[in-house]
Amino acid sequence: MLKDKLKAPFQYEKIAIESIDVQKRRAKDAKGTVMRLSGYLTKQKGWLSLVILMVITSTVLGLLGPYLIGRAIDAFIVTKETKGLAVLIIWLIFIYLFNSLAIFLQNYWMVGIAQNTVYQLRQQIFEQFHRLPISYFDKKQHGELMSRVTNDIDNVNNTLNDSVIQIISSVLTLVGTVVVMLSLSPLLTLVTAVIIPIMFIAIRWITKRTGPLFKLLQRNIGEMNGYVEETVSGQHVVKAFSQEERVIAEFDERNRNLRHAGFWAQTISGCIPKVMNMLNFLSFGLIALVGGLLAIKGLVTVGVIVIFTEYARQFTRPLNELSNQFNMLLSAIAGAERVFQVLDETQEEVDEKDASDIPTTKGKIVFDHVGFAYEDKPILKDIHFTANPGESIAFVGHTGAGKTTIINLIARFYNYDSGKITLDGTDIKRITRKSLRSHLGFVLQDSFLFHDTVRENIRYGRLDATDEAVITAAKQANAHEFIMQLPKGYDTILDQESSGISQGQRQLLAIARAFIAEPEILILDEATSNIDTITELHIQEALQNLMKGRTSFIIAHRLNTIRNANKIIMMAHGQILEQGTHEELIKLRGAYYKLYHGQLLNHAG
Repeated sequence: MLKDKLKAPFQYEKIAIESIDVQKRRAKDAKGTVMRLSGYLTKQKGWLSLVILMVITSTVLGLLGPYLIGRAIDAFIVTKETKGLAVLIIWLIFIYLFNSLAIFLQNYWMVGIAQNTVYQLRQQIFEQFHRLPISYFDKKQHGELMSRVTNDIDNVNNTLNDSVIQIISSVLTLVGTVVVMLSLSPLLTLVTAVIIPIMFIAIRWITKRTGPLFKLLQRNIGEMNGYVEETVSGQHVVKAFSQEERVIAEFDERNRNLRHAGFWAQTISGCIPKVMNMLNFLSFGLIALVGGLLAIKGLVTVGVIVIFTEYARQFTRPLNELSNQFNMLLSAIAGAERVFQVLDETQEEVDEKDASDIPTTKGKIVFDHVGFAYEDKPILKDIHFTANPGESIAFVGHTGAGKTTIINLIARFYNYDSGKITLDGTDIKRITRKSLRSHLGFVLQDSFLFHDTVRENIRYGRLDATDEAVITAAKQANAHEFIMQLPKGYDTILDQESSGISQGQRQLLAIARAFIAEPEILILDEATSNIDTITELHIQEALQNLMKGRTSFIIAHRLNTIRNANKIIMMAHGQILEQGTHEELIKLRGAYYKLYHGQLLNHAG
């Protein structure tokens, strides 16, 4: 059993690398991603220039210290000249103090640059979320999208904080060290450089394995966040169907995948410092051996040997840091790619060039032989009807008939493929989405409430509404009474799950939100489905008042709630079977008649 456990991670590593190879072919070019990130940095050229100046300063001072120590040994310690040694020590103190100050300033300014960069990235991706159509969010796990705003951007932030300075500093230190070492002793420089091929072979072997694993790690984090968000949101369903064990088992599998990817990514990348330390010791040994022989022959001084041992450490340290930063860069690039994938989405909600705002509307909507397909699957076929100003149009039919899709087309959450939808004679595609939706009021089956006060949740329908208007809307929706019974009344804070209030009360708040919006067109999608029978009687009266003078579209499964609609449209499989008043459809004795009497029999039963 222990043997299997030890073998499992290695097998997992192989599977991870093989599976990620496919992803690598699809992923954006790493060089392009780095260049794109650098574009954010160049927007802060002034601060970046100061950071580079401080990096150069700290690098030069860092190289100067060991050089002066070596010269002190030859010039003062060997000759026992204490006065010159004291002056040199004072100079060394000032050098190391200024070196520390330069390091502090470069880190301080770089943190600001990194924070500004990730601020822009977060702002852009959040704004992009609100430009993307509903269809995009239907295809993605919400938690996975949240992971791109949090974990992936945090990865970029951490890398910018550390990697930019380290890369510049390492390159400068490496070049400066080589120059000084060559000026002191080309032979000892050659001895020190012996370890470089070994170092690069080791780093290449390690990074070849950590790159795919870091990509897989980011993907697994996104998948697990999506699963957690999904199961927490659906906790009532999980418990209602006693699926706790299955959910825990599925989470355990995702958590185990994340642990394996993280373990191997960090373990293999963690080998780099160990390999570098071993090569450092090898370098020190070679310098001591060759340097000692050269010193015996009088070709170099003891001070030069001391300088070389210190520079040997500084020679391998930049290479070590560059290899470490390379792993961090791989992780950041993987995260940045996922962020840029969202930013590069082309299916944004962009209005047509000839689209314009409409200040008012009478509310006449015409569907002229409209067709719509979702991902090449036909949903609506030849939909044709007219909703005159002030009329109420009800859609009935079994689940999947296309009722909600019609509502989505009216609001332009989706665009129809054929035919035409007009508002007061104007194609809705020639009306800006913002203007169109400003004339629509929604009361949906799932009433979403924000983490805010009751007052602000109602005011969301019209942000400039006064407190008096909020209270009036709540009274019209029959919500005022229960609101006043809450701990702080209208100032009670609700969370997204609206804990502390019932489903029916949530629906009442959503209806109050529609009241305050004062729309010309009203959309009710199962608006009373979550309300008990007694509350429904009150709410039906409120809805009748709300619908007066407004064009209203109603989706309802309980047919007794839409008997008074001006027009009832019976749908099946994305087509209109019948349309007319309740009495007209009953006389037809067709699909609506069968559905209506079926409900009556079920209710009576």
